[in-house]
Amino acid sequence: MRKIKLRDEFIKLGQALKAAGLAESGVDAKFAIQDGLVKVNGKVETQRGKKLYAGDEVFFEGETIQITE
Repeated sequence: MRKIKLRDEFIKLGQALKAAGLAESGVDAKFAIQDGLVKVNGKVETQRGKKLYAGDEVFFEGETIQITE
């Protein structure tokens, strides 16, 4: 499990994928999200601007990202 520590109140989904090293660029993150390959808290998420807060979990390519404060 990878952890991302928030610097602000939230982080956007596309930024979280890049920060965790699961997407090389914003474009890669955008297509993965649009294609329905990313889940947030167990549900498929197709909005790359989805705001993630402490306690949220992102699932992508067999990896879990946990958002922490």
